Amino acid sequence: MSNNSKNPWAWVPTLYLFEGLPYAIVNTVALAVFKDLGIDNGTLGPLTTLISLPWLIKPLWSPFMDIFRSKRWWILLTQILMAVTVIATALCLPFCGMTMLIILFIIVAFASATHDISADGYYMLALDRQRQSSFVGIRNTFYRGGLVLGQGLLVMLAGILQQRSGNVPRSWAIVIGISAVLMALIALYHFFFLPRPDEDRDQRETKTAKQVFSEFGASFKTFFSKPAVGWAIAFMLLYRLPEALSLNLLYPFFKDGVEVGGLGAGTSMYGLVYGTFGVIALLLGGILGGLYAAKRGLRASYWPMALALALPCAVYLLMAILRPESVWVIGGFVVLDQFGYGFGFTAYTLFMMQYVDGPLKTSHYAICTAFMWLSMKLPALVAGYLQQALGYIGFFTLVMVSCLGTVAAVLIARNKIPMNHENLD
Repeated sequence: MSNNSKNPWAWVPTLYLFEGLPYAIVNTVALAVFKDLGIDNGTLGPLTTLISLPWLIKPLWSPFMDIFRSKRWWILLTQILMAVTVIATALCLPFCGMTMLIILFIIVAFASATHDISADGYYMLALDRQRQSSFVGIRNTFYRGGLVLGQGLLVMLAGILQQRSGNVPRSWAIVIGISAVLMALIALYHFFFLPRPDEDRDQRETKTAKQVFSEFGASFKTFFSKPAVGWAIAFMLLYRLPEALSLNLLYPFFKDGVEVGGLGAGTSMYGLVYGTFGVIALLLGGILGGLYAAKRGLRASYWPMALALALPCAVYLLMAILRPESVWVIGGFVVLDQFGYGFGFTAYTLFMMQYVDGPLKTSHYAICTAFMWLSMKLPALVAGYLQQALGYIGFFTLVMVSCLGTVAAVLIARNKIPMNHENLD
């Protein structure tokens, strides 16, 4: 690590806040926009899966990013590209058709997926393993904070603007424009405050084109040759199954009227409970999760974190049954769910970081995040249709049954995958 590297507190929070924001724009804000423009629940899953496809295929170009330019350079380039494309989306939204909006969201997704590769690799180069473990809770917290900023505060603002103006496209355009300005400001900050690790450098002078293609293939070959790789993939696909089924249906659940089983709470209520109550709980859960794992080790943390992640999903089943109207009751349920998720997701990130440790870890981590994408999007493809068939009570009952997938994931990680879970040095 470079001697002139800055304190991680100066850049880890902003880097992962930025990483979360465009992901929220593509996967949550876009979903809310499409829902508000009249797309039905069943179609939302395939549509949002289409525009987020770059997160699945990003391993195809991740090995080249290990070679061409520095990861710091890629971070700055993609942040600027995202800021420009998001402002174009904001300007286009009130006037363009659905096809142009989909294209712009896909461009943001490609840039964001590329940013994820460079940011995650940069994190592992700029910090030693002890600091990687110590800051994983901070990293996850601010990443999730970026998601909550997109799916909470911005959605709440959109709801307020909709109520005041009655113009849905223009309200979303203003909100998306605000997010673009925030992205530009963070990119400018990073230009001055991202450190320059000695290991983060352009390798083109030491590698031929043949070596580039050879390493491209080697990154996949070596990943799928890792011990117990099939079990590791099963863990990554199953651990977050309850969230994967429910996530795309939360905004429709809040938005849909009580006559069809929803809460009838509207856009601003959804934004309020996730953008205020939820974010505080998520921050606390993520920070405590990182501290807990650093002290106890990953193996000892699996069960507490898995149960904290999966079981609070019961709050949505309770809300579907009880139909609460109080913001405090709904907010309390969301706080429980978000705290548990922030705490429990730490184990997932630490698992991937430790599993890929070694040569080509940046490329291997990108492959892991592709499976992380699959773990969320494969269930999402059918979640809307399941909800339409079962109703919200039946659907959230199915979500609770899917907690068995999280239990299976922990059994796999503890018994089938050989890793030194305790060594965080």
